[in-house]
Amino acid sequence: MIADDVDFDPPPPRRPLLRRKRVLIPLGLLLAILVAFLALRTPDTDRDDMIAKYGGANAAFAAGPAGQRIHYRDQGKRDGPAIVLLHGSNSSLHTWGPLVDRLGGTYRVVTLDLPGHGLTGGTPDKDYGAEGMGEAVDVVAAKLGLDHFVLGGNSMGGWVAWRYALTHPDRVDALLLIDAAGMPLRKGEKAPPSNIGFRILEYPFGRWLATQITPRRLVEQSLRGSVEKQVIVDDAMIDRYWELLRFPGNREATVLRARMDREPAMAARVGEIEAPTLILFGDRDRLINPTAAKTFNERIAGSEAVLLPGIGHLPMEEAPDATAKAIADFLTRRPAPSLAPADPETR
Repeated sequence: MIADDVDFDPPPPRRPLLRRKRVLIPLGLLLAILVAFLALRTPDTDRDDMIAKYGGANAAFAAGPAGQRIHYRDQGKRDGPAIVLLHGSNSSLHTWGPLVDRLGGTYRVVTLDLPGHGLTGGTPDKDYGAEGMGEAVDVVAAKLGLDHFVLGGNSMGGWVAWRYALTHPDRVDALLLIDAAGMPLRKGEKAPPSNIGFRILEYPFGRWLATQITPRRLVEQSLRGSVEKQVIVDDAMIDRYWELLRFPGNREATVLRARMDREPAMAARVGEIEAPTLILFGDRDRLINPTAAKTFNERIAGSEAVLLPGIGHLPMEEAPDATAKAIADFLTRRPAPSLAPADPETR
């Protein structure tokens, strides 16, 4: 039995402690996130250092009317027929090096870093659509005095190339579409799964994060997911993609392109192209269904399609000999009038 006069002390109040926990725990989490962000953050690379490393002492730039500063290379046989080559998304003109080595003895090969890529970097107008890319081609062509040329492109660069051929038919002597983007899926097809880099850009937070944190490992995974011939992916290649992606303005451009309207309705107009057209795809492309080659071939009258067995998204790097041979053979057999050898009596 408990005596009625026994006093019990009440428990101490807990509210101040709970309030402290409610404040301290979120602050701790925010601090941990901030520390992790600062540890993982990869700043832009230095512009001058990158130009010295990847452009060399003779790096050439062409100034455009909208403030562009387009990095380009003019190589090969100076008096040969001109070929202008456009790289894919998050790539650079370096991807064409193996083809320059193989075609440069016969052709004048011009390569450029498209706006938001390579040593061109971000452009003041921030036009990273087909029109802005096409203007970069015009800027370089004007600098070099090229009125007409063979135009080729890989992936996004292929999309720019066929769009340019539609709007400048008088300038395109022939068209080379190398694992080119822009065709709709065929009936019953599913789009190939995006690589991790592209998946991140599908979300607003991921797009912001992509301008701040760019792990080298992520770049390596994206590269390896793009090619079938893994042997071509070495440390130098990974470093180049990683460092040039962080060239000032390039990551912002990547995010802006991810939100850009690719104007899929334009694919219906590809049949208007009259230039001799070679369509070349790797049959193991994991980014663009190789059946896109058939769609291009069906829609562009008189075009030719070549599938390279056991090759992925970058035939010019994975199979440069076969790619160069296909291009040279096509341009020899199917020259545009302006590419035909001149009659000795009319020279």
